[in-house]
Amino acid sequence: MGSLGSNNKDDIVSSETVGKVITCKAAVAYAAGQPLVVEEIRVDPPQKMEVRIRVLFTSICHTDLSAWKGESEAQQAFPRIFGHEASGVVESVGEGVTDLEIGDHVVPIFNGECEKCVYCKSKKTTNLCEKFRVNPMKSTMANDGKCRFSTKEGNPIFHFLNTSTFTQYTVLDSACVVKIDREASLKNITLLSCGVSTGLGAVWNTADLEEGSTVVVFGLGAVGLAVVEGARVRGASKIIGVDINSDKRIKGQAIGITDFINPKDLDKPVHQKIREMTDGGVDYSFECAGNLDVLREAFLSAHDGWGLTVLLGVHPSPRLLPLHPMELFDGRRIVASVFGDFKGKSQLPHFANQCTKGVVKLDEFITHEMPFSKINDAMQLLLDGKSLRCLLHL
Repeated sequence: MGSLGSNNKDDIVSSETVGKVITCKAAVAYAAGQPLVVEEIRVDPPQKMEVRIRVLFTSICHTDLSAWKGESEAQQAFPRIFGHEASGVVESVGEGVTDLEIGDHVVPIFNGECEKCVYCKSKKTTNLCEKFRVNPMKSTMANDGKCRFSTKEGNPIFHFLNTSTFTQYTVLDSACVVKIDREASLKNITLLSCGVSTGLGAVWNTADLEEGSTVVVFGLGAVGLAVVEGARVRGASKIIGVDINSDKRIKGQAIGITDFINPKDLDKPVHQKIREMTDGGVDYSFECAGNLDVLREAFLSAHDGWGLTVLLGVHPSPRLLPLHPMELFDGRRIVASVFGDFKGKSQLPHFANQCTKGVVKLDEFITHEMPFSKINDAMQLLLDGKSLRCLLHL
C-alpha cells in the first residue's frame, strides 16, 4: 500500500497493487446507529468499467448520518461502508475504461453519468442517468450485483450511494468517477462530491438566479450555505438565512447572508416575516432542512406570480407535500434539485476549475479536520450541529 502522508501521486499509488486484492483500513457500519468500526478490510480489483481509487480525503454529510441511523428500513443493509464526499487518486482501472488512468486526480459522484443512455444524451435539462442515478437502496456493484469489499474472513461488505468513501481504497463504476485538473486542491475539491455542488448548482443551474434577486435559505448547513455562496456570486440583492440554531448566523454572514431569522424568536409564521421584509415575498426560496413543515414555509415565502421554491432537503418521512393544488394557481412554482442539476462527468470539471480560480470560497465550508481514525468523533460533531464539514485525512 502506498504512503499515506504524501501528496505526490507517485508515493500514493503503486503499480505493485494493480490486479491484486488490497488490504486497507475502512470504517465499517455493522448496525444502525452503532459506532463505526475502523478495521482492516479487503478491496477487490476493479472489474469491467470500474475504477479503484486511493481515497486521500473524505467528509461526512447528513445523508450519511441518515443512512447510518437507518431512518428508512429499506436502507438497512449491513455491514456497510458509508461516505460519498471524497477526493483521491486512481490506483487502477478495469477493462473498458478509457477516460481515466492510474494517477489521475478524481472525485467520486453519487449521481453518475454514463454518457450513453437516453437520459445522459437527452437535450432536456436533466442530470439523471438510467443506470447510475442516485439510489440509496443500491448496495452492490452494477456490473455483477456483487460487493468489492469484504472482511478479513471473506464476508461481503455492502456499498453505499455508488461511492463508499469511508475507506482508504474504494471501487466505483467509472460513470461515478470525475477526473479533476491536477492544479486543483484535492483537499478542497472533496466538497464538490456532494454538498457544495448540490447547493450552489441549485442556484446556478436549477433556479438560474438573476443578479438583484431576493433569496431565502431554510437550513444553514453545508448545502444551505452553498446556496448562500451561489446566490452571493450571482449578485443577489438580499439573502435571508433561516435556522433554529442562532450560532449559524456568524458562519452565514461570513459567506454572504444579509439577514438572519431564528423561527423560535418570532411570534408569527416565518413566511409572514419574510413577506414583510421583501415586499410580498422572495424571488427564490430554497428548502435545505428536510422537513415538510419547513418546506411549506419556504413555499409561502416565495412571491406570488413568479416565486420559485427549490427543494434540496432529504425527506425520510412518508408524508406527502403539504400543499393544496389550488395554491399553485397563484403562479408560485416548486421543483427539486438532485446534485445541483450538474452533469457530473461532463460539467463538474469546469466547476472545479472555477473553484480553483477563487470564484467560490471553499475554505469557509471546512470547519474541522481530523485523522480518519477519529471518524466517530467527526460524526458526533455533525450530529451536534457543531460542524459544516469535518475533513478526514486518510
